[in-house]
Amino acid sequence: MTALSRRQFLSRSAGAALAVALPVAPAWSRSLAGLSADQSADATMQRLTGHWEYFQGPLDDTWEVWNKGEIAVWQPISLPHCFNHYDACDPDTPAYRGEGWYRTHLTLANPHTNGRTLLHFGGAGQTTDVYLGDQHLAQHVGGYDEFVVDITEAAAKSASTPAAKGEPAGLRLAVRCNNSHDVERMPSDLSDFTLYGGLYRHATLVYLPALSVEAIHAHVELADAHAPAKITLTGRLYNPASLATDDAKLTLDLLDPGGKVIASKQIAWHEAQASSTAFTGERDLATFALSKPELWSPASPQLYQCRITLTSASGTHSLTERFGVRHIDFIVDGPFHLNGERLLLRGTHRHEDHAGYAAAIPDDITRQEFQLIKEVGANFIRLAHYQQSRLVLDLCDELGILVWEEIPWCRSGIAGPRWRQMGRDKLHNMIDQHFNHPAVIFWGLGNEDDWPTEYPDLAQTDKDNIRTYMSELNTLAHQLDSSRYTSYRRCDFARDIPDVYSPSIWAGWYSGRFTEYQQSLETQRKRVKRLIHIEWGADSHAHRHSEDPDRIVDQIATGHGTDERGLAYKSTGGDARVSRDGDWSETYACNLFDWTLKVQESTPWLSGAAQWIFKDFTTPLRVENPVPRVNQKGMIERDMTPKEGYYVFQSYWAQKPMVRLYGHTWPVRWGAADEKKLVKVYSNCPQAEVFLNGVSLGTKHRDSQDYPCAGLRWQTTFKPGRNHLKVIAKPASDAPITDEIEFTYQTETWSAPAHFKLVEKSSDASTLTVLATLHDANGVLCLDAKNEVRFTLSGDGTLIDNRGTSTGSRVVQLYNGRAEITLQRGAGESGIAISSQGLPTALLTLSAT
Repeated sequence: MTALSRRQFLSRSAGAALAVALPVAPAWSRSLAGLSADQSADATMQRLTGHWEYFQGPLDDTWEVWNKGEIAVWQPISLPHCFNHYDACDPDTPAYRGEGWYRTHLTLANPHTNGRTLLHFGGAGQTTDVYLGDQHLAQHVGGYDEFVVDITEAAAKSASTPAAKGEPAGLRLAVRCNNSHDVERMPSDLSDFTLYGGLYRHATLVYLPALSVEAIHAHVELADAHAPAKITLTGRLYNPASLATDDAKLTLDLLDPGGKVIASKQIAWHEAQASSTAFTGERDLATFALSKPELWSPASPQLYQCRITLTSASGTHSLTERFGVRHIDFIVDGPFHLNGERLLLRGTHRHEDHAGYAAAIPDDITRQEFQLIKEVGANFIRLAHYQQSRLVLDLCDELGILVWEEIPWCRSGIAGPRWRQMGRDKLHNMIDQHFNHPAVIFWGLGNEDDWPTEYPDLAQTDKDNIRTYMSELNTLAHQLDSSRYTSYRRCDFARDIPDVYSPSIWAGWYSGRFTEYQQSLETQRKRVKRLIHIEWGADSHAHRHSEDPDRIVDQIATGHGTDERGLAYKSTGGDARVSRDGDWSETYACNLFDWTLKVQESTPWLSGAAQWIFKDFTTPLRVENPVPRVNQKGMIERDMTPKEGYYVFQSYWAQKPMVRLYGHTWPVRWGAADEKKLVKVYSNCPQAEVFLNGVSLGTKHRDSQDYPCAGLRWQTTFKPGRNHLKVIAKPASDAPITDEIEFTYQTETWSAPAHFKLVEKSSDASTLTVLATLHDANGVLCLDAKNEVRFTLSGDGTLIDNRGTSTGSRVVQLYNGRAEITLQRGAGESGIAISSQGLPTALLTLSAT
């Protein structure tokens, strides 16, 4: 049985025998956010983290799931789990697309008399089927929204399996995830990110009374930043058995950001009036007035709470929802205002992806990632290109990060009726499930649906279909939530439909030069009513640096626009462009960031922008990249190692004093013995002084419009061999802060690469890191070498590869003539080799531990 739409579910008869995947926003799922592995929220919720097994491949039915052990080899795993955690960026084989089966046993202990037993899934990719025993309970299509399966009746019919033949006792639960190609499912296979498979968000067992609260929405009305606020709470019940509700009573408490109860109300459910909201089955429960509300903002993310307790003959059900009070106003042809003041949206993007986990990111890593986002100074993020986990939205609420969240209509044009209904459902579910998050200001309707490969020649009929469908989604979004703006990026012929639109501007990367950025903004401003610039930046191969990063710029034509044309992301064809012809160095990326941020900070009408992307992520479309199958435009690598560019953004955005000497990952610089070299400092402090080998190079004062480095740059000569740089920056009021680096200055010139050297760089009890360098026939390090190399290991041990990072890939381009990789030690000897086309293979023998 497929997952039913919200309206279909509510119209089903009370005695429906099959459980249904409910695409709803269960209000009790707020309690899930704080659960850890195998932890319970009292006796009513339990994370299903351990005791799972996984099989990759197709199985005919559930009989094979439980009886084909001699053929199907199951591996023990824990949830969340993504079955592309290792192969997503394998350089040799595309990521697995197909079925993955999960099985476990449930021991049920519902504390509620005649209560309901549910399975809550935070998201699973991409099509999910749920089985209890031999019963197929539900199918959910879509990889990113939450869904619930009510297993109450099915559990009553299923026999608990006794412990026998190594099988644990309990009810047999099996889940099949399938990320195979499906033209009727969003997102499109042409999307520039991996369509992951698996139970990659939390699964939770939930016990509820027979009558419970399904959803609560807090509707906030605030005329302006100084006005009183009106809070209207609407909600709906979960009552699949159609029980009488005459005795159902609700107690609603409003709590201020300090946790103090400031208002209360009691109401009988049958007295509540039907709500005017577009959420079917909702009723108006209470209205509260706040005379002087504490406003939510990036600087002060104040969160109110509403606590709801439902009492009926079925028992008591309590929950708490959070919300914020804030006023947003996107001026037509002008900037964005929050709480009555202009706020420049300083943003980035995020995919749910991480080294070693793919989409199954542990909660603690997600929290670390958003702390890095906050520390860089961002106040805005676009969640690309799909609904993300509840924890992500919670963190944005808590940290004060404004959000653009969107449905996965990405690069697909228009497909059939089932596809169209999926888009409507995903928009409904996203708004329903994330309505209460004050961080959300934009509901994104999709992304990049003007690609020439999506439909023949961009025929007018296809354009008309896209416009019609986008208009339908735009109307639906406003019906569900009139308090927020709709948005879209890159679909020029439909740019008038959403409230907020972003054109394609990739100045200095996919076309044009970054010095044309200001003109591109001014040109596009005239074409839309509310402009925001979404997606800009440059790829950078971490650890690759350049003494002359702009040498390609003179070859780039100007005056022809700076949009991403056609398939400009490819490494072949088309006009000269930095993305194809540049060096992909961190140095160039920092220069592009620096100039673009300078322009954004000095453009008074600009609403804001979002750099693409905060963290490197996998994509099947970019096999030829320096790290294969990885989009490398992140401020940080896929394992959250910051690149140099992170600190450029921090120097413009962060409030906390910071200073960074460029070159922490640049161990060898080069040039003539008496050649002047640039020393760059990124800092938000008013002034900084640099010392070279203990001698002051002078003090410079920061001016954001003095490119590069806001004036914090020095020209000097280095001595051959080791050099030491130190900077002392002076904040306006705090104590001075410092940073320092050491590097070697190489004056010897090199000829053609001739051979590799392999050495042990570092080691501990369990791992060893190997460094490879490429030299010419005279042994001089070839510092501009960017050959693609391959690491191989023989004997005991395992390469720690497929991490999607510059130091965790067995196939990778060199960065300044070097590369490294780490291996897990084995008990015996091993040998590690490095090879590259046209060069002799080098081998290093490693002793046993």
